[in-house]
Amino acid sequence: MSRCLQLAETAAKEGESPVGSILVKNGKIIGEGSEKNKQTGDVTRHAEIVAILDALRQTDSLQHATLYTNMEPCVMCSYVIRHHKIKRVVILNRSQELGGTQKPYNILTLENIKSWSRPPEIIFLQDLKK
Repeated sequence: MSRCLQLAETAAKEGESPVGSILVKNGKIIGEGSEKNKQTGDVTRHAEIVAILDALRQTDSLQHATLYTNMEPCVMCSYVIRHHKIKRVVILNRSQELGGTQKPYNILTLENIKSWSRPPEIIFLQDLKK
């Protein structure tokens, strides 16, 4: 998570929302990203998606990967996570409104979409501290 926080700090210094994400597979970072939507003018360049695109340059499957992020993925990022069948998502902070685990847009945790595999394991680090 410390790498996510470093990436989030970089994003904030660049005028972006302070979000950083990494993908880990077999104990190795295979992708990382920080928020880039203001810099690129592309709303799809959230940290999670940037990290996923970075990882896909090295591997064709993210099925056994874990995504770490300092902010709960939004609905859009949650869809991309599900599409790539990422196994586990470790999250530092909950989103206020459009997080992918929050109803009614809980795309990250829905189990009733037949064309998707099982939802990823979700770990909220703030819940572990309680």
